[in-house]
Amino acid sequence: MRDKLHIKIGDSVRVLSGESKGSEGKILSIDRIKSRAIIEGVNIIKKHVKPSASNPQGGIVESEASIHISNLMIISGGQPSRIGRKMNTEGKLVRYSKKTGEEI
Repeated sequence: MRDKLHIKIGDSVRVLSGESKGSEGKILSIDRIKSRAIIEGVNIIKKHVKPSASNPQGGIVESEASIHISNLMIISGGQPSRIGRKMNTEGKLVRYSKKTGEEI
């Protein structure tokens, strides 16, 4: 069974550590098995690509690399916040910001 994560695709996050520390972006994809996420415009790497039918020129391509989920924090209300889970009035489990108390 896979663990529940504090982030989802489409969330705005801030990077807490590493080379891209302090940068913010939106989550594009999540690898739940490796606990890594790809964030838009963050952790850019250069990859050397061989010529192929789709890219006949080849060359150096810049793309986003994944970052471990433990190094990310959700931005809620313009500031980073830890995430908790609680039951709402309808009895559904929802995520909420521990800093502001509002549902996400």
